[in-house]
Amino acid sequence: MSDHISPPHFASGRPKVVITRHLAPSVEARMSELYDTVLNETDQPLTREQLAEAMASCDVLVPTVTDRIDADMIENAGERLRLIANFGAGTEHIDLKAAAKRKIIVTNTSGVFTDDTADLTMAGIIGVPRRIREGVELIRGGKWTGWAPTGMLGRKIGGKVLGIIGMGRIGQAVAHRARAFGMDIAYYGRRQLPEAMEKMLSARFVDTVDALVAEADILTLHCPLTEETRGLIDARRIGMMKPGSCIVNTARGEIIDQEALIAALQSGHLAGAGLDVYPNEPLVDPRLIRHPNVMTLPHIGSATVEGREASGEKVIANIRFWADGHRPPDQVLTALVGG
Repeated sequence: MSDHISPPHFASGRPKVVITRHLAPSVEARMSELYDTVLNETDQPLTREQLAEAMASCDVLVPTVTDRIDADMIENAGERLRLIANFGAGTEHIDLKAAAKRKIIVTNTSGVFTDDTADLTMAGIIGVPRRIREGVELIRGGKWTGWAPTGMLGRKIGGKVLGIIGMGRIGQAVAHRARAFGMDIAYYGRRQLPEAMEKMLSARFVDTVDALVAEADILTLHCPLTEETRGLIDARRIGMMKPGSCIVNTARGEIIDQEALIAALQSGHLAGAGLDVYPNEPLVDPRLIRHPNVMTLPHIGSATVEGREASGEKVIANIRFWADGHRPPDQVLTALVGG
């Protein structure tokens, strides 16, 4: 694949860039210096109609995970729209096949949030077995009566099996951290890691999802949301998990069948869950909020100042490469081949 593309032409000499959400001040300032930039001052998610209006008149759209860009919207976008420079790694909210058909390049900011997301995942891996949420609420509710030999007993994580589904950058970063806690790390992925990498991470490959969930004391999800992974952790697989095991999800809410998860939590089959993502964000099922050992976080896996600034800088770099007639470094290749 050539690194050069047809240089775009801009009516005003600079590309018109529409940013759908409020980004870091330093990123917005640099964008405004370089491009004819339209900012979202209110930071409210754009409606479908507002997105369509923006796509009708810009050269570059900078969306986020809150923007659903379907085939119809792409098909009816203006002829000027040639680049969708996504802020974030996931692109499941963009119809890549439709973009490829229109020869619209799609980029993302992969790799930026690896450590941030892995750190937050560890908070769930430690916090759920140790009942951190329940302990915080005891103190804040004025219900703590003091130390007791049998009070607030959780489970240690050393020696427990950590099952990782998805062994890409984030899965590997979680394994690296979990190794330091003495966990037995098992993983499932589309392909097995090289032997040297497995030794470095002290991780062993399990060849089916079913086998992995059956032996995991703590299951953590790090796979992308696709048609194959939607509902991957369903009632059948949750039923295969050990009584008293836990689930941590910092990937996408739709990977878990939420009703099956809630049923297993309410029955006590699962001891708890650490959730940073949900199927219908920003709505969170009240039953999850009420459960004493479910850590419910507001999709903050990537929410660090450093990470968000670095993601914005990647967006800027992708636009600059494209505007200069070069292929962007973070082009989503599936968009080129139609899926």
